[in-house]
Amino acid sequence: MEWQQLEYFRTVARLEHFTRAAEQLAVSQPALSRSIARLEEELGVPLFEREGRSVRLTRYGRLFLQRVERAMREIAEARREIEELQDPDRGEVRLGFLHTLGVHLVPELIGEFHRIYPNVTFYLAQHAAGRIFRQLEAGEIDLCLLSPPVRRPGIGWVDLKTEELYVIVRPDHPLAGRGRVDLRELAREPFISLKRGYGMRTITEELCARAGFSPHIAFEGEEVATVAGLVAAGLGVALVPDFPGLDAVRVHKLPVAEPPCRRVIGMAWVEGRFLSPAAARFREFVIGRGRGAGCNSDNKNILDYYFKSD
Repeated sequence: MEWQQLEYFRTVARLEHFTRAAEQLAVSQPALSRSIARLEEELGVPLFEREGRSVRLTRYGRLFLQRVERAMREIAEARREIEELQDPDRGEVRLGFLHTLGVHLVPELIGEFHRIYPNVTFYLAQHAAGRIFRQLEAGEIDLCLLSPPVRRPGIGWVDLKTEELYVIVRPDHPLAGRGRVDLRELAREPFISLKRGYGMRTITEELCARAGFSPHIAFEGEEVATVAGLVAAGLGVALVPDFPGLDAVRVHKLPVAEPPCRRVIGMAWVEGRFLSPAAARFREFVIGRGRGAGCNSDNKNILDYYFKSD
């Protein structure tokens, strides 16, 4: 069954006349008749009753016409939606990002972009790093914002910005009065961290390993605000990025002298996969926004750890 056959059938059904239908379709009447005959043979039922030069739908034909009309309306609507998606000023961007980036970075990027292109819509997926990356590979999202960097064949990646990470402790903690600390000084402290599979959990464990110890994770959360709240409650210490609202939590923020504690945030996409014009435009916008943000690329690639940790 071909699209052309359905179009021929619908035209004959509407005009109830083969000759007029052939003229409207700009095909010969014998070609039109053969097409309808093949369709009837495929369906195994007559679709028309012949009455001289005119034709009339059978009950099978009336039932089939209802479905054909519905299918063709759906296809026409799909074509319209695809055309809109291909319009860089009106399309959709499917973006995944880490929970920790949803506090300020993602709203800032989308807000700036939306002021320039107000008719572009966004589908947002906010999850742990491993899940976001799997969504990217599966084609469920166009782009994703991750940390640490992704260095894999077939995956496009660009560094966008570098964020310093801080140790947070209660104000009455023995280290709270220090100007800065070495991470190894926290080797015996209980840590509050995000769950396994989250980018900050991976980074925390990697940085502690560089400092010569494995952190004792006393509590796990899914949001940095929750982690900070648990630290304020005296349940442990944590390594977190600065984020709006952190200063309002009853914790003390300490820079880390050694090892350098920072994370590189970047954007990933699947190379060679089609991107809608709106998604491609957003990618270029984000890359342009990230230039000159002080990024570096010396972070160890530990993406494989996500999948061991899930």
